[in-house]
Amino acid sequence: MSTPADLRTLLGIELPIVQAPMAGGFTTAELVAAVSNAGALGSAGAAYLTPSAIHALVAEIRLRTQRPFAVNLFAGGIEAGEADPAPMLALLGPLHDRFGIPPPQAPGAWPYDFEEQLAAVIDAGVPIVTFTFGLPGDAAIARMRAAGRTVIGTATTVGEARRCEAAGCHAVVAQGAEAGAHRGTFLVPFEAAMIGTIALVPQVVDAVGVPVIAAGGIVERRGVAAARALGASGVQCGTAFLDTVEAGTSAPHRRALAAARDRDSVVTRAFSGRPARGLVNAFEQQVDARPDAILPYPQQNALTRPLRNAAAAAGDPENISLWAGQAAPLMLHDVTAADVVRDLAAGWA
Repeated sequence: MSTPADLRTLLGIELPIVQAPMAGGFTTAELVAAVSNAGALGSAGAAYLTPSAIHALVAEIRLRTQRPFAVNLFAGGIEAGEADPAPMLALLGPLHDRFGIPPPQAPGAWPYDFEEQLAAVIDAGVPIVTFTFGLPGDAAIARMRAAGRTVIGTATTVGEARRCEAAGCHAVVAQGAEAGAHRGTFLVPFEAAMIGTIALVPQVVDAVGVPVIAAGGIVERRGVAAARALGASGVQCGTAFLDTVEAGTSAPHRRALAAARDRDSVVTRAFSGRPARGLVNAFEQQVDARPDAILPYPQQNALTRPLRNAAAAAGDPENISLWAGQAAPLMLHDVTAADVVRDLAAGWA
């Protein structure tokens, strides 16, 4: 069985703690660097970045830290087929009018090419590359390993964890059903992979020989202690860092996190078309009442983005994606990333 020491050696970090790579602007260069400078592993979510933007973000991070950090990409998740956007356009129209933005338009081609993003991450010399929604081809992983890069996959089932190990991943993130934001499931329907962290982690630990990083419902020291007791070599936490001063979280999102209660967490396709966990709000309820109108990922994500941006700018929490895990009511507020790392690290004591 791998140990926290194995993970620390693998990643070149002092503490077996990984800040989750939350795409969409949450993981700023400041946040990633602050976490790495605190002795843990900072991670940048680059799924919605062009190659040039990836290079710019990596350069910003390197200006702020000399320690290891990771960059994450979505290696899959694109749903095939066409869907009629008319019902969703009709639903969004009045909301666009309310915020004074142009009428919604049917989404065009997805602007982010995974192969180009991966090439940019490799070309930028990122030391640790992580993936969710699947994996790149085995040959690509072999090339990254040969170039000295550390590769980490995300699994929501034992089968996915075994696939990550067989493909050549150095470590596996075991994402429990409690985790905030998008589900990383890629081998089975997401409904078949809603396994809680306490049940998932020890089964993955028993199934693979590489270090296992527990994720889902871990926002403070008690969750870390529990993950270690389950045999995890480390933890990955996202929600815990959303209200740090360095995060790119919007003001209405931060207010919603401060008011979160135990029953506020839902899994929804309303914002992106792919199942993701966040706090309940008006938009989620309105759209989930019309599941037939939801477009597949990433079309729904592109279509709802203008509304989400306008609502965030207006300070409205009811029409933005309030990503958060089930343990959000336990998180720290108005703190630095280093404060969160210190609290999580105390869980290993």
